[in-house]
Amino acid sequence: MESSKMETKKLEMFEIGPCENAYHMGFLIGQRFSNQIRSRLATDLILQQQLLPFAQTPKSKPLIEALSDANRKKFPRYWDELLGTAEGSGTPVLNLILLNFRKEILPFLPKISTNSNGDATDDCSDVLVVSDSMAIAAHNEDANVALVGHTYLIKATLLNGICFTAYTYAGELPSCAFGFNNHGLAFTLNSVPPSEDEIVAGGIGRNFISRDLLEAISIDDALTRIHSSEASVGHSYNLIDLKTRRALNVETASKNRVSVHEVGATPFFHANTYLHLQVQQVHDENSISRQKRAALLPKQSKNDFLSLLGDMDDAKYPIYMTGPLLYTLCTTVIDLDEQTLSIIEGNPKKGEVSHVFSISL
Repeated sequence: MESSKMETKKLEMFEIGPCENAYHMGFLIGQRFSNQIRSRLATDLILQQQLLPFAQTPKSKPLIEALSDANRKKFPRYWDELLGTAEGSGTPVLNLILLNFRKEILPFLPKISTNSNGDATDDCSDVLVVSDSMAIAAHNEDANVALVGHTYLIKATLLNGICFTAYTYAGELPSCAFGFNNHGLAFTLNSVPPSEDEIVAGGIGRNFISRDLLEAISIDDALTRIHSSEASVGHSYNLIDLKTRRALNVETASKNRVSVHEVGATPFFHANTYLHLQVQQVHDENSISRQKRAALLPKQSKNDFLSLLGDMDDAKYPIYMTGPLLYTLCTTVIDLDEQTLSIIEGNPKKGEVSHVFSISL
């Protein structure tokens, strides 16, 4: 019942900056959203039942220290932003470190402490097309039900003139979900599950890489940032460039492995399995089911895309999720020709748009 109450709460946006430094920006974000951050920390079962207990064991220390050192050295501003968020929200730094590195830590937990549903936290779905008549990227932001009511929008202006808008999970860096900036660069994200042998301990965290993408000035710059990321685990990035009317799906894995697929006139659907980068991966029945279902649905118009992302035909593995474990927090539609990003709360078939942003160039 609690989640249904939170579901009706309007997604809040906080406009911030330019700030004197990254720590100050993080502090103000933490202060503004302290209630959401504290609530998430208290109710996130992955944090409470898996990450925090693991962090108290001797085995965790080298891993958490290696992750912290690597990311602090590569992205000192974003590390300061994280520290500021902890201070501003009055929460332990360790808790926010664990949230931001959850994907990099969970594979190393003793198997007895995990379960098959333990990290089903961001099983998103995307459908994209770039044709003569339509250029659209539509995305379901799916997460563990603990995130319902624990997200917000950050619109930040930086000292270098970059302005970005980012959908943000409480306590995490903007954005582990989707965002755009004033250079006409936007992105959405899909989790992918490399097998344990494919993961490098102590590498760069995906939250830090996606935070870096918010400052990319072009699609080529975004690709350069991804290529040089030295990621610990894998990820799938959907890069959208309004200046060049291009969309790319970029699949990554550790050891700087990257594969780029240019989206064209044939609609491209991506769930949570690698489609073109050759990587050993965990078998994900949920994602495979959504991939198969999407292949059967029409994809000729924007309304078709919304109907696809709102599809609940498969009772066990629907594309649009309503619990009990996974939940579609919102749907976003990026229209490259209209140069807009729209956020829909509720099933996208019903078109309940809560926010529309102009992506100015």
